[in-house]
Amino acid sequence: MAENGESRVTSGGSGDQGGARRTRGGTRTGGPGEGGAAAGGRGGRGRGDTMRRGRGRRDRDEPREREFQETLISVYRCSATVKGGRRLSFGSLVCVGDGKGRVGVGYGKAKEVPGAFQKAIKAGRRSLKRFTITPGGSIPHEVKGRFGASQVVLIPAMPGTGVIAGTAVKAILEAGGLTNVLTKVYGSTNTRNVVKAVMDALEKLRSKEMTETLRGVEL
Repeated sequence: MAENGESRVTSGGSGDQGGARRTRGGTRTGGPGEGGAAAGGRGGRGRGDTMRRGRGRRDRDEPREREFQETLISVYRCSATVKGGRRLSFGSLVCVGDGKGRVGVGYGKAKEVPGAFQKAIKAGRRSLKRFTITPGGSIPHEVKGRFGASQVVLIPAMPGTGVIAGTAVKAILEAGGLTNVLTKVYGSTNTRNVVKAVMDALEKLRSKEMTETLRGVEL
C-alpha cells in the first residue's frame, strides 16, 4: 500500500522497458520501449511516420497528365410523367480519345448532369476503337459511314487544312488525333445518329499494308 502523495507504478513486463507508468490522475506516458515520448502515439508511431504518411498523401494528390481527352458533345433532358408529377433525368453524350488513333463514344443517364457525364465517360472508355491515321494527321482514303438515316463522308486533306466539320463530328475526329480532314453529312442530322455514323466510317479505314494483305496484291 502506497502512502498518501505517492504515485502508483504498474509495469507491463518483467522490466521497466515496454512498461506503462500510471499516476494517480490517470496520465499515461510511454516508456523507453514505446519510443520514449508521448508523441509516439499508439503502437509506437512517431513524428517520422506521420511525416512519411503526409508526403505520400501529397504525392497522390498531385495532378497527373490525363491519358484520355473527354469532350462533352450534347446533354439531353428527359422527363417521365408519374403519379406524383414529372420526374426529370439527364442524358450525356461524350467522346473519349487518346489523340493517337483511338476514340470511343459513350452515353450515360442519371438524375444529375455530373452523374450522367461520369457514366458516359466510363461507357466511352469501354467502347474505344482504333483506326488508321497517316503521319500528316489525316486519313489514308475517302470513306463513308452510315447509321440509320445519317450518312457521313470523310475525305483526306492536305496539311494545314484543319478539321472541316460540324460540332459533333469535329469533337470525335480531334479526340482521335486527326488534324486535316474534310467531312460532309447527308440525310438526318440527329446528333446521336451522326456520331455513330462517324464511328462506322472510322472502323472502315484501311492502311496500304492492310489492303495489300487482304487482297494479296502490291499497290
